[in-house]
Amino acid sequence: MTAQDPTLPTPAVIDFAPAARQVAQLLEEVGEEQLLAPTPCEKYAVHHLLAHLVELTAAFRDAAGKRMGPTTGTPPGGAMPVLGDDWRARLPRQLDELVAAWRRPDAWQGTTQAGGVTLPGDVAGRVALNELVVHGWDLARALGRPYAPDTAALQSSYELLEPTEDDPGGDGIFGTPVDVPRDAPLLDRVVGRAGRSPAWPAG
Repeated sequence: MTAQDPTLPTPAVIDFAPAARQVAQLLEEVGEEQLLAPTPCEKYAVHHLLAHLVELTAAFRDAAGKRMGPTTGTPPGGAMPVLGDDWRARLPRQLDELVAAWRRPDAWQGTTQAGGVTLPGDVAGRVALNELVVHGWDLARALGRPYAPDTAALQSSYELLEPTEDDPGGDGIFGTPVDVPRDAPLLDRVVGRAGRSPAWPAG
């Protein structure tokens, strides 16, 4: 772990609890018959999306604690994620662990690792929160359920997903952004930047 430079401002801690609570509530809506349903996440059925959530909650929990290992050091691969039989117990527990891990101010300081990439703790925290926000929307749309993340999480995602000078039209973190009107709701603009159509599955 790299110590935080005392001359630099301390990164703001963002509470993951509201976003995690939204995802946890959606998990209760998932019936066995819905596991094969499509999602806005290209090539993912609901069971793939849930498996990905299992993986990412473990990875970013460990990234917060600077516990480097297979969960944080394995780059995203081409293989589709496989959902274990214990997901209904495991995923809610890992969501709680993720929230607790990122409530620690030192999680946002120094450097850590996620997906085999070394990055600042505050960036890893914002990426982790964004994963919850966007994949929560994916799951809600797949299930036909309402979804209303908190404003702090949405604003963090919107800023994180802003195209950069190096990648102005970008593929972004999730995919090529979809044009969304500037006066659209913030959630629509976030998912647009994440490469989804807010009108999915209609568009």
